[in-house]
Amino acid sequence: MNRTLLYLSLIVLLVSGCSPKQKTPKKSSRPNIIFMMSDDHAYQAISAYSDKLMQTPNIDRLAKEGMLFTNACVTNSICAPSRAVILTGKHSHINGKIDNYFPFDTTQVTFPQILQEAGYQTAMFGKLHFGNNPKGFDEFKILPGQGVYYNPDFITKTEGKVKIDGYVTDIITDMALNWLDNERNEEEPFLLMYLHKAPHREWLPAERHFRTFTQRTFPEPETLFDNYEGRGSAAKTAEMHLLDHMNWAGDSKIHPDVMDELGIPETCNWDKAAFNSQVGRQTPEQRAAWDEVYGPINEEFKKNYKNMSEKELMQWRYQRYMQDYLGTIASVDEGVGKLLKYLDDKGLSENTIVVYTSDQGFYLGEHGWFDKRFIYDQSFKTPLLVRWPNVIKPNSVNTQMVQNLDFAQTFLEAAGVEAPNDMQGESLVPLFEGNTDGFRDAAYYHYYEYPSIHMVKRHYGVVTEDYKLIHFYYDVDEWELYDRKKDVNEMNNVYNDPAYADVVKELKKKLADLRIKYKDSTELDNTYLNEYLKMRAAKK
Repeated sequence: MNRTLLYLSLIVLLVSGCSPKQKTPKKSSRPNIIFMMSDDHAYQAISAYSDKLMQTPNIDRLAKEGMLFTNACVTNSICAPSRAVILTGKHSHINGKIDNYFPFDTTQVTFPQILQEAGYQTAMFGKLHFGNNPKGFDEFKILPGQGVYYNPDFITKTEGKVKIDGYVTDIITDMALNWLDNERNEEEPFLLMYLHKAPHREWLPAERHFRTFTQRTFPEPETLFDNYEGRGSAAKTAEMHLLDHMNWAGDSKIHPDVMDELGIPETCNWDKAAFNSQVGRQTPEQRAAWDEVYGPINEEFKKNYKNMSEKELMQWRYQRYMQDYLGTIASVDEGVGKLLKYLDDKGLSENTIVVYTSDQGFYLGEHGWFDKRFIYDQSFKTPLLVRWPNVIKPNSVNTQMVQNLDFAQTFLEAAGVEAPNDMQGESLVPLFEGNTDGFRDAAYYHYYEYPSIHMVKRHYGVVTEDYKLIHFYYDVDEWELYDRKKDVNEMNNVYNDPAYADVVKELKKKLADLRIKYKDSTELDNTYLNEYLKMRAAKK
C-alpha cells in the first residue's frame, strides 16, 4: 500500500512538472515579457492619458486591461542614456551613459543577460541607439544609430547588415511577429524587446497615414506662446522653439528648393541634409505618393509665406509638426494591436506581461517647444501602461513616482530571478498587486548634455507627487520650485516665495539624501563635465 502511494505521488509530481524542493516558479508558469518602447512618444499623444490629439485604441487596451501610471518618469530625458538605465537598472552616472556622447560601460550586466542565463529566450527588434551587439539576446535586428523611416538598414546577429524595403514601424512589427511565430521555443518563457524608431524626429509617416493626418487640424496647447516669465534662465535660453529652432526641410518638410526660392535659411547644418537623407531614401513609388501629398503643401506655403505674421508662422509650424508626429504614432498603435492579437490567438495573453512605454516624454508645442531634456513634466514624464492578467486588476491607475530605473528589477522579480545588489531601482510588482506601502515618495533626475544641441542647461532635481525642486548648474547657479498640483503647466517658479520656505528646506534635504543614496556628487559631476568638454573639443 505504501509503495502504491509512493508511485502515485511520483506520477503527480511528474505530471505537474515540479519538485517538492523547488523554490522558484515552474518554467511553464514564469511569465513571458513583452517590452514595447517607442522613441519620444509623449504621454499627451496617447488617448488613455488624453484624447485631445488622437486615438490610440490598441495602446489604450493595456490600460483598460491593466494599469495606467500617471507619474511614470525618467532619470535623464535623452534617448541613449534612458535605454542604458532601463537595461542596467542603474542611474546614468553609474552605467557611464550620461549623454549621447559618452560611451556605455560594456562591463555592466543587463537584465536581459540575467534572464537569458535563467532560461529565458530573448530577442530585440528595432531601435537600441547605442552599441551594435546587445548582450543577452538570442536574436536581434537593430537599427544603426537613429535609423530611418523608409527602407531602413538593420544590424543583425547572424546576417550582418541588411536593408529591408518598406516602412520601419511595420518592418519591426513583422520581425517581432515572425520571431514569436517561427523562432522561439514554445516550451520556454521569453523576453521580447519591441522597440520603435517612431515617433522620433524627423517624423515621416507611412503613406496610409500621411494622406489622412495632413488633412487634420489639432488643438493648440495653452502655453504655445509662452514668454518664459516667472522662470529662470534655462527656459529662456533653450533652443527648441518651434518657430526658431525646428528645421524647415527636415522637420516641416519644406523642400530645399522652396526654401531657396523663398530665401529661408537653414536652421542648422543638417536641415536640408535631413530631408535629403530621409525623403531621398524612398523608392520612386514611395516618393511619388509623398510628393502627391507634400507637393501641394509646399505650393500653398509658397503662396502664403511672405504675408504670414510671426504668430501665423508659429501656428502653421505647430500644425505641420503635429500632422507628421502623430501620423507616425498611428503606425505604432497598429503594431501594438497586431502583437496583442497574436497573443490572444495563440493563447499567450494570460501568462504574458505586456509593457508599453517610451524612452522619455516629449514637448508637443507646450511652452512653444519640441524635443525633451528638461525635468519639466512633458519631457520628464513618460507613458507607462502595463498588463499582467490575474496580477493587475483591469482599469487600475497608479500615481506613484515610478521610473525607467525600475524595469530591470521588476522583470527579474516577475521571473523569479534574484536581482543584483547594485541595481538601484525598485520592483513594481507590489504596485501591480495594489500594495504601495514603502515605495519611493520622490524621484531623482539628472541631465548632463550641455553645451550641446538644444542648449538645455545641466540640472538635477527631486520630484514628488506634489512638488518639483530643480538645481541648474555649470554656467549658472539657479534653483526652481514648482507646485505640481496648483501650477500644472509649471509657469511660476515659487522657490523664493516665503510661503514655500519649509517646502524648499524639506526638498533640499531630500535631494541631498537621494544624491548620497544613488552615489551622485558634485565631484562626479565635475569629472564628467571635464571629460565631456574634452570629447566635444576633440570632435571639432
